Amino acid sequence: MAPSTSLDPMPAESTPTVQFLTPEGELVTSAPAEEYAPYLERLTDDDLRAFYRHMAVVRRFDLEGANLQRQGEMALWVPSHGQEAAQVGSAFAARTQDHIFPSYREHAVGLVRGIDVLSIVELLRGNTHGGWDPTDPTNGNFHGYCLVIGSHSLHATGYAMGMQRDGVVGTGDPEVDAAVLCYFGDGATSQGDVSEAFVFSASSQTPNVFFLQNNHWAISVPVRVQSRTPLYLRSRGFGIPSVQIDGNDVLASYAVTAKHLDDARSGKGPQFIEALTYRVGAHTSSDDPTKYRDEDVHNLWVSRDPITRFEKYLRAKGEGDAYFDEVRVEADDFAADIRRRTLVLEAPPIGTMFDHVYSEPHPVLAEQKLWLERYEASFEEEQA
Repeated sequence: MAPSTSLDPMPAESTPTVQFLTPEGELVTSAPAEEYAPYLERLTDDDLRAFYRHMAVVRRFDLEGANLQRQGEMALWVPSHGQEAAQVGSAFAARTQDHIFPSYREHAVGLVRGIDVLSIVELLRGNTHGGWDPTDPTNGNFHGYCLVIGSHSLHATGYAMGMQRDGVVGTGDPEVDAAVLCYFGDGATSQGDVSEAFVFSASSQTPNVFFLQNNHWAISVPVRVQSRTPLYLRSRGFGIPSVQIDGNDVLASYAVTAKHLDDARSGKGPQFIEALTYRVGAHTSSDDPTKYRDEDVHNLWVSRDPITRFEKYLRAKGEGDAYFDEVRVEADDFAADIRRRTLVLEAPPIGTMFDHVYSEPHPVLAEQKLWLERYEASFEEEQA
């Protein structure tokens, strides 16, 4: 278990945190991790390399996104630096038929599920309302980013209720059974929507796995102010079993999420995972964390970096410089491609603001769109 800091939800707790990799990259299997250990046996060396590759690539993408925002190419950037292990491990635990409901910082999850992450740039640039089409099979059932804190937990619960009615839960067929994986942060647990999602999910025993990335800050409010008890205990009051994991340990994130997704798919009802991690960067590019964070605590969490930790583990297993150099080149090429494609983006037609507001054509919106197109055209006629 990682050493406690002044930002941990509680300095001590009776249920130990699940961890497989120490900050030094050493593999350990302590008592709370034993029930999840069989899930690690599923992993091949290629899987482990894929974990590292995705974490490294999305870290580089995140840096490029921040640079592009500072250079005026986006109105806002939401960094994910430090949370790569929590996201990559859990995302790899999901099956193709599972549905993912992200908040607005899950860049790594989107990358794993197959979206073109340029769509995230387009969303934050203002070129599109939604970024990507979640009904497109190539987007891995990865639903749209939600900037309204916590509201998507209700969307995720409603979708899971639909899965029950569609008969894709508890059939015993691994190709059919599905679950919903919903991501949110510690700040969202203070929102009423999340509590309401717990109520409906517990009442209907929906196939939800609620994945809390506790990065210790709701913008500038530390988690110790948000809650007087560990956050993973909150769901238990609603009858939802929960576990706390070391969120900077990609193996723990994978194994624990895989187990609880299996439980949800099999009809055992909702599950809750709290991943203890840290937001190394700012809340968004509009934030200045130096105004409210303690530098010593910040540096402590930087020393627990999830990518550095996993690299140590892979090197101990025999992975050499050639592989890490290859990933570094791939990440740089990926970032360069994002930059190139961002710089040639053009403003979309103004009428696109009316598209996809409803799933079916809507006569009022169609009339409004036509009016706006005529209004815009009138200026061209005056200039002619």
